[in-house]
Amino acid sequence: MRVRCPALFHDGPIMPATPRFPALPYLFACLLGLLALCGYWYGLGRPVHLPDVASASHKLQCASYTPFDKDQSPFDQPFKLRPQRMDADLALLATRFECIRTYSMTGLEALPDLARKHGLKLMIGAWVNSNPVDTEKEVDLLIASANANPDVVSAVIVGNEALLRKEVTGAQLARLILKVKAGVKQPVTYADVWEFWLKHPEIAPAVDFLTIHLLPYWEDDPSNIDAALNHVAEVRQVFGNRFAPKDVLIGETGWPSEGRQRETALPSRVNEAKFIRGFVALAEHNGWHYNLIEAFDQPWKRASEGAVGGYWGLFDADRQDKGILAGPVSNLPYWPLWLGVGGLILLGTLVLGGRPRDHRAALLLP
Repeated sequence: MRVRCPALFHDGPIMPATPRFPALPYLFACLLGLLALCGYWYGLGRPVHLPDVASASHKLQCASYTPFDKDQSPFDQPFKLRPQRMDADLALLATRFECIRTYSMTGLEALPDLARKHGLKLMIGAWVNSNPVDTEKEVDLLIASANANPDVVSAVIVGNEALLRKEVTGAQLARLILKVKAGVKQPVTYADVWEFWLKHPEIAPAVDFLTIHLLPYWEDDPSNIDAALNHVAEVRQVFGNRFAPKDVLIGETGWPSEGRQRETALPSRVNEAKFIRGFVALAEHNGWHYNLIEAFDQPWKRASEGAVGGYWGLFDADRQDKGILAGPVSNLPYWPLWLGVGGLILLGTLVLGGRPRDHRAALLLP
C-alpha cells in the first residue's frame, strides 16, 4: 500500500513555517548587557580603601574655614554671615581638627566664642589689600580680637597672598607685621605662595614663623598625584634649611576633587584623598605644622578660579563628608543610583523593542 505525502498533493503554495526564536540567547543578551552596565558604573564609582588619617581619637592640626553657605559669597552686598551656620560648622570641624584658620576679620566677631564653645583654637587673619583704610580696619580688628581672646587665638596672620596679588610692597607689609607684633602677645606671621617668600626675603625677619602655601595642582609646572608629595617634601626641606631656626607652617595644601585637568594634575575625589591622607602621614612623621585647605567646598570661588575653585573642601558645600579623611572614597559615590537608572532604561528599551527575530538581533549584531 502506497502512502501519499500530503504536502506533495497540496493544491496551493506551500508556506514555510515561521521560525520560533528560542528565548535562551535573548536572555543571555539581556544578562550580558546588564553585566556590562554594572561593570561600567562600578568602574567609575569603585570605592578605594586608603589608610585613615582622622578618627575620634586622632584629630588633625588645622583647616582653612570660610563661613559661607553655598548660596553666599564675600562679594554679596550687604555682607551678612549666618551665626547658626558657623555654630554647626565648628561643631562638625571640632570632630576632626584642633584648630581652624580664617582669612578676614569682617563679620567674624562671633567666631572666638563659638570656637571656645567647641574646643577649637583659631589662627585668625587680617585681609590686607591695596586700600589702606580697609587694611587698617582689618588690622585693628585683628589686634583687638587677639587680645580679647588669648585662650582661643593661638596665632595671627597679617595678610594672605598680598604680595602675589601685588597689592602691597614688601616694605609696606613688613611695617604692618611689626605694628601687629607690637600690639599682641601671640606669634605673628604672613601667608603667601612659597615662591613669594623667596622673592621677598625681607619679610622673613619680621615674622615669628613663616606660613607658606604649597599647592602642587596650581604650580607653574603642575605635579601629578604620584609626584605631588615628593614636591611638597622638597620645598618644605628647602624652607626648613634656608630659614632656620624659624619654624615653617604649611599654611595651605590640598587637592581639588573636581574641575579641569592641568597637564598631568587630575582633580578627583580619590586623588584628593590620596594627597590629603599621604600628606598628613608625611607631615606627622616629620613633625611639620600644617593647615589643610579647606574645610568646605566654596562654590563662589568658581567665578575667579574656574570650576575647580569650588571643590577643595574636605566636605562638600552641603557639609556632607566626601570621604577624604577616613573610610572608603569614591569618584562617583552615587554610582548604585546611576546603575539603577541605567538598568531601568535598558530594561525599558528591551521591553519596548520586543523579542528579537533571530540570534544576530539578540546580540545586537547588524
